[in-house]
Amino acid sequence: MSAELFFQYIAAGITYGIIYAIVAIGFNIIYNTTGIINFAQGEFLMLGSMIAISLHDFMPLFPSIVLAVIITMFIGALIELLFIRWLEGPSILRMIIITIGISILIRELALAIWGESVRALPYFTGDEVTSVSIGVVKVSPQVLWVVGICILMVIILQIFFQFTLLGRKMRACATNPMAARLCGINTKNMVTLSFMLSALIGAVAGCVVSPITYSQYNMGTGLAIKGFTVAILGGLGNSLAALGGGIVLGLLESFSVWVMPSAYKDAISIAILLIILFVRPTGLFGSKETMALKEF
Repeated sequence: MSAELFFQYIAAGITYGIIYAIVAIGFNIIYNTTGIINFAQGEFLMLGSMIAISLHDFMPLFPSIVLAVIITMFIGALIELLFIRWLEGPSILRMIIITIGISILIRELALAIWGESVRALPYFTGDEVTSVSIGVVKVSPQVLWVVGICILMVIILQIFFQFTLLGRKMRACATNPMAARLCGINTKNMVTLSFMLSALIGAVAGCVVSPITYSQYNMGTGLAIKGFTVAILGGLGNSLAALGGGIVLGLLESFSVWVMPSAYKDAISIAILLIILFVRPTGLFGSKETMALKEF
């Protein structure tokens, strides 16, 4: 393998790994606040990108993205209000079934609205033939948008949960919901906010990756599986570690193309998920305390 190809694989692995990490962070935000594993998380990426593509027919690119993100946030809130809020002490199995059902429902509605056609937002800068040289590696300018925006979201989320009053309220709901209620925190509103925040970062990620990966009504399922794999790999509930887990998975997928047909690439994430669940259920960077306290 030449040095140029080696670094090209690294660049591709990091790009896709960061995308998976953003999906995993969406899982963690809701899990940290509610203990729920939201298997409809991938649909937020799909909705964000597909709504933005539709709006772009009538308005400029960036206003269409902003409006699509806002709409997706309200959809996230609506999902929580309709399907989650009224439940009293639901079991983990029940919640898994409900969120999988929500995912299927959203996917079928998207099929009815947009059909099976594959669509994409235009490149934010340049086009599909434009490239930027970073050492021996040539990447699309859109890759830099993906990496930059996703890393910025990770930093902002970390600051939000660690240093803002609202973020601390959400963490309090995760650690001890009863104590949070006794302190005057409206835990139900915090749950709704977690769904909105998760939908927000999912929609932003969906829009920024759309020019590279393209968008289709069923794109959310594969991203949800890989995002969940990364969440487990990094340690469920640990959003900062999800970034490291995402890069690990992205690099493994990227270099797997070198030794096996690309058709087997998606099987890598499933194999890693099974191995981690058997060998180290708390993930590479997780601990029993993290699982118990659901600390961000």
